[in-house]
Amino acid sequence: MQQQRAIALIAMPGGGKSTVGKQLARRLGLGFVDSDHEIELRIGCSIKTFFEREGEERFRDLESEVLDELTLHGPGVIATGGGIVLREVNRERLRERTTAIYLRSTPEEL
Repeated sequence: MQQQRAIALIAMPGGGKSTVGKQLARRLGLGFVDSDHEIELRIGCSIKTFFEREGEERFRDLESEVLDELTLHGPGVIATGGGIVLREVNRERLRERTTAIYLRSTPEEL
């Protein structure tokens, strides 16, 4: 029997991934995790501070590591970071390990 895949929400920053993700997880009776929150727990500061101090490349490395771990845990809802799709490896993991849902927003909504 195949393990149920996680649901990954993808959108622009401010596109409602966390808000929709929490509601979706509750309705489906699944766990919810926000990848940005997981990153902040690891680094002990805000993503903005880390990004300014360490640079984008190091942040994207960490973001990929966290996504790799989160997508191995099976069913649940994952709110991804707004830039998660910038790296091919992340797009591959999302495609292979999750059911990815894109939340479309207009510039006015963002």
